[in-house]
Amino acid sequence: MASSSSSSSYYSTSPCAACKFLRRKCQPDCIFAPYFPPEEPQKFASVHKIFGASNVSKLLHEVLPHQREDAVNSLAYEAEARLRDPVYGCVGAISVLQRQVMRLQKELDATNADLIRYTSRRKSTSNSSSHRGGEKGLEQGQGFVFYPGYHHQWSGNGGFGDGHHQEGGGGGGGEGTV
Repeated sequence: MASSSSSSSYYSTSPCAACKFLRRKCQPDCIFAPYFPPEEPQKFASVHKIFGASNVSKLLHEVLPHQREDAVNSLAYEAEARLRDPVYGCVGAISVLQRQVMRLQKELDATNADLIRYTSRRKSTSNSSSHRGGEKGLEQGQGFVFYPGYHHQWSGNGGFGDGHHQEGGGGGGGEGTV
């Protein structure tokens, strides 16, 4: 008897989230079933509230089968965004992100300009001290600080990457506060 009850439960599948929401019997050829599983009822509820079941059904029938999952995911995303922001939907979120990118780009440009000014000031200070006949100047390359006879990569944490420290207590030409 146990085998017959397990086999009957095997064949009875729960309706998809769409059919459950619409309170109808889920047919084997249900257009919604592959994209609105029973364990995601909120997904269909959101899509239904914004677009309506009839419109979603028409759209899924018009879209090629291999594109339907992407279409449903797009509809679900837009529906959630439209519920949060009824006027702008996902366009509002995109606009906020675009403004953030522009603000960060301006900040990055300003930081790069500061860095260029700083390195050019260091080079001019270094060149002027070597022309005065003082110690040999500090030469800088991208990501490296070069001292005559002492070449090591500069680490971002304020020291040399190999654990060595500059000798001579204050530096070879032009190192100091800017």
